[in-house]
Amino acid sequence: MRNERDERTVTLIVVDDHPVVRDGLRGMFESSPGFTVLGEADNGVDAVDLAARLDPDVVLMDLRMPGGGGVDAIAELTRRRARAKVLVLTTYDTDSDTLPAIEAGATGYLLKDAPREELFTAVRAAADGRTVLSPAVASRLVSRVRTPSAPGHEGLTAREREVLVLVARGTSNREIARELFISEATVKTHLTHIFGKLGAKDRAAAVAVAYDRGILG
Repeated sequence: MRNERDERTVTLIVVDDHPVVRDGLRGMFESSPGFTVLGEADNGVDAVDLAARLDPDVVLMDLRMPGGGGVDAIAELTRRRARAKVLVLTTYDTDSDTLPAIEAGATGYLLKDAPREELFTAVRAAADGRTVLSPAVASRLVSRVRTPSAPGHEGLTAREREVLVLVARGTSNREIARELFISEATVKTHLTHIFGKLGAKDRAAAVAVAYDRGILG
């Protein structure tokens, strides 16, 4: 049975320079309850304009596209403070692709070989503002996001580990607070401590570092 949150329809636009890929993704989402594809774009410049006009919950963004790449589009959406969350969906998982996309403001990063249900879950999580980062991509990020020389890299407390595990599952601050019987303010405090100890600037980077250090499985 789907829970109450799942009943909300998530709107999205699909950005990819390959028409077959766009058609496939549109068909996949439109055949599943709870999703509405508002439009498509084949480059990053058009994607920014489309997001401004249609105001989707999620932009499903490829990275390497003629006429305007995904990273520049993500940065522009971030600069404009667009409501839409960007979920990168690409075939590329190199350091030169993953980190710039996350730094530009992407909420998550998945590879195109992700299973159908994983993609659906990721889009819903992104719409809720939750970090979506596959373990494979997380491990690629580590060498670039970690700063070993920074102070405060002592171990996490048991409670901080619990919070981090939930963050890695894409759980929102409100849901973490409910599950651990603490306030949202306390969750934010734990996250601040986690970021400092791991030398990470955000949730995605913290998850990446945690996978590398064996904190997460």
